[in-house]
Amino acid sequence: MSAVISARGLTYAYSPATTGTVLSALDLELAPGEIVVVTGASGAGKTTLLTLCGALRSVQQGDLRVLGRDLRQLGGDAQRELRSSIGFVFQSHHLIDALSAGQNVVMSLMDRVSVAEAMARAETALTALGLAARIDALPSALSGGEKQRVAVARALVREPHLLLADEPTASLDDDSADIVKDAISLAAKRRSCAALVVTHDARLLDIADRVLRLVNGGLVDLRPRSGRSNLKWMSSIAGVEAP
Repeated sequence: MSAVISARGLTYAYSPATTGTVLSALDLELAPGEIVVVTGASGAGKTTLLTLCGALRSVQQGDLRVLGRDLRQLGGDAQRELRSSIGFVFQSHHLIDALSAGQNVVMSLMDRVSVAEAMARAETALTALGLAARIDALPSALSGGEKQRVAVARALVREPHLLLADEPTASLDDDSADIVKDAISLAAKRRSCAALVVTHDARLLDIADRVLRLVNGGLVDLRPRSGRSNLKWMSSIAGVEAP
């Protein structure tokens, strides 16, 4: 597979009015194992881009291929099949309140493996994210940061070909953010999982192969100048929060 995501001229508007256009003739290529961080102002269209790439929103204009599939040609069943190869991390977690942390992760595997294997893999994933002691806890007993790490575990335990993450470290302290960054990097290196991450958090910049800024509906490639490839410089250019 030459590209995990290939977008050409991608345009999306919430309304026919010009002010409703959030993506305008946007181009993007994402290779297997590549981590691309997308920054930009609130409302710039970062989450819209993620939901389009995840087949959660219909393409209006332009071409978008994800995991080799043309999203404009996919029906409902084909879209659901495609999403099974994608790991999603949403800002709002979307955990099932009646299930424990472990059960939430197990549920994402039930269509793939036996219950016993799902439980073993869920425990391994949660332990890797520092949640070994919280496996049996309900979401109501978890902090915001713990819920976010459960969501990351749920996404990565499926061993996806593509990870789409919306502010995966926003509610985390430095130690927890480091754990999440390590988990994303490991998935990219060991399983060639491509990751498209949108964020305002500068702590994610140091794991990125590329940093792009979404502005005026298009993506600008932020390349550090010689001798200035440090987080403070990247933070000031990318418009994200410095650590």
